[in-house]
Amino acid sequence: MNIFDIIGPVMIGPSSSHTAGAVRLGRVANKLIDNRPLDRVEITLSGSFAQTYKGHGTDRALMAGIMGYHSYSPEIRDALNIAAKRGIAYTFLIENIKGAHPNTARIRYLTRDGGEGTMQGASIGGGNILVNRINGMEVRFNGENHTIIVMHQDKPGVIAGVTQLMHFEYAEMNISSFHLSRETKGGNAIMTIEVDSQPTEDLMAKIRRINHVTNAILVRRL
Repeated sequence: MNIFDIIGPVMIGPSSSHTAGAVRLGRVANKLIDNRPLDRVEITLSGSFAQTYKGHGTDRALMAGIMGYHSYSPEIRDALNIAAKRGIAYTFLIENIKGAHPNTARIRYLTRDGGEGTMQGASIGGGNILVNRINGMEVRFNGENHTIIVMHQDKPGVIAGVTQLMHFEYAEMNISSFHLSRETKGGNAIMTIEVDSQPTEDLMAKIRRINHVTNAILVRRL
């Protein structure tokens, strides 16, 4: 049990699940976008998100999070207009995502430098979230811990390179969870590493320099 379970999140809007949780999902996408200027966003809503997103402000909450705002930011109320003023095109789609939690959103983003990616997650109550897919690959983290996301090629030695770096140079950092997912053998892969203390930018930079690592992104505790 955490503070969200007892008193709920500090938030703007009518619903901890449909507003605060939606902002937090958007903020994960914001971290994956990694400060690159956004061109457009396609947001697919499933379950109760799809049914009530306008009345509960889920559309505005998701866009606010994608742009980096918090669940308590007053800008949530005007997030769609803010996106339009920034030149960010957005589309909301309705789809029954098979096997998904009722409050699920899939966010696809394209940046002005040609980058793109997707993430999928659910708002599971009280402002809490669960992220379960990044770029089509299965992950599992909830934003309650600092999470290092390492995008890499599935090559021998990459996992050892990351974990040995953390063990020998950052031994005080405790790993609470580790998950690996890959598209195909030898193809694209993602490590998600949850840690108890906030990783330094020095650690993140060293991970990015490991052979066959394409990027490493830190999702700070939400």
